[in-house]
This record gives sequence, structure tokens and C-alpha cells, in this order.
Amino acid sequence: MTQGQIQLGKQGITQNFIITLKHHFNKYNNVKVHVLKSAGHNKEDIKKYSEEILDRLGKNYSAKIIGFSIFIKRWRKEQR
Repeated sequence: MTQGQIQLGKQGITQNFIITLKHHFNKYNNVKVHVLKSAGHNKEDIKKYSEEILDRLGKNYSAKIIGFSIFIKRWRKEQR
């Protein structure tokens, strides 16, 4: 399977963003979240976004930050 892509803009992480992200995981196991400049383009903001996304999605997901992108992977079992 290929990787899904979604953009995080100036509105930040909203309920609609999480719903759209969950719909991407129906088709893909990996989703790339590209953080736009309007959302905040420093490492601290991206780390906060990553943590908030994982809190809202649950324990079956993990994230890796590369540059201004957050790569989220869905696992079958809970991750520690």
C-alpha cells in the first residue's frame, strides 16, 4: 500500500482534521502529515502537534518527525 498524505494548516488540530486522518487510516497504514508554515514552522510546534495527534488517535499509533512532516503509523497492537 502507498502512503496517505494530509496537510495541517493554520486552524491546527481540529475535530474535522482528526476525522479526516482516521478516514485515511481506513485505506492506508501510514499517513504523512505535512505541517504548513501558517501552522507554525518550528520544531517545538511540530512536536506538540505530533503529541496531540497521538493522544487523540490512541495507543495503536506511533509518530516520527522528519523535517516539517509527521509520519504516523498504525499498528495492530497497542504501542508502549
